[in-house]
Amino acid sequence: FPSHDMSHLMPAVFIGHGNPMYAIEPNHYAQAWQALSSRIEKPKAILVISAHWLTSQTWVTAMTQPPTIHDFSGFPEALFKVSYPAPGSPQLANQVADLLSPTEVILEEFEWGLDHGTWAPLLHMYPNADIPVVQLSLDARLTGAQHYALAQRLRPLREAGVLIVGSGNVVHNLRVIDFTQEKIYPWAERFNTYFRQNLLAHQHQALIDLQDFGQDHVLAVPTLEHYWPALYVLAQQADIEPVSIIVDGIDAASISMLSFVVGQV
Repeated sequence: FPSHDMSHLMPAVFIGHGNPMYAIEPNHYAQAWQALSSRIEKPKAILVISAHWLTSQTWVTAMTQPPTIHDFSGFPEALFKVSYPAPGSPQLANQVADLLSPTEVILEEFEWGLDHGTWAPLLHMYPNADIPVVQLSLDARLTGAQHYALAQRLRPLREAGVLIVGSGNVVHNLRVIDFTQEKIYPWAERFNTYFRQNLLAHQHQALIDLQDFGQDHVLAVPTLEHYWPALYVLAQQADIEPVSIIVDGIDAASISMLSFVVGQV
C-alpha cells in the first residue's frame, strides 16, 4: 500500500445516517453529505457496509439490479415509496470475495439489496443512482478487531476508484431516544468526543477496544452493528493519510451524527 503519494486513492467515507426520514427531509446533515460528494471524483463503483445488514458469515450483494429495501416500520408512506435504482456489480462482488479470502464470502443474488443505511445517504450524495452499488454484510460473530482486520483487505479497491462507505452511528441507543431535541445525554456527548479525538489523533486501537473507555460505551454502543461500519472506514487509513470531519452532532439525545472521511478531498 503506497505511503508517499495518496492523491490517486479514492477517499473512504463514514456516514452517520441517523433517522431514516433524513433521506427525504431537508436537514443539515444531508447537506454535508451532498457537499462532500461534490468534492470527490465520481467513483467507478460504491461498496457500502451498512449497519442494517447483520448476518452469520460474510455476504455481498451480487445481483445486477439490487432492489430498494425498506427495512423499517412506523414511518410515513412517502419513505416507503423511495426507490434507489442504482445498478449492482457482480464483478465488484467477486472482487470483494477475492480480496477477503480466505474468509468465505457468500454471493447474495436473490434476497437482499440496498437497505436504508445505503440508500438514505446515497440519495443525497449521488441522486442520479447511476453508479454501481454493492453492499457487504457484517458478520455478527466477529469482534471489532476482526472486522477491522477484514476491512484492511479491502484497501486495493480504493486504487481502482471504488468508494468505500461505512454507514451507521458511533453512538446509537434507540432505547432512550428523545425526539424533542431538548437534551443530550452526557454519556452520549462524552463518547462522541472520545471517538472524535481518537479519530483525529489516528488512535485506531482505542476505537477498536471500546472497553478502554469505561462504562460510557455500554450506553453509547449497547449493540455493535451501528458502530462496526466506522471500523471499516478507519481500516482504510494509511499512516500519513488525513482524516477530517464532515459533520457532527448528537441527534435525538442519543444518536451521533458524526460523519468523517479518510483521504484527500
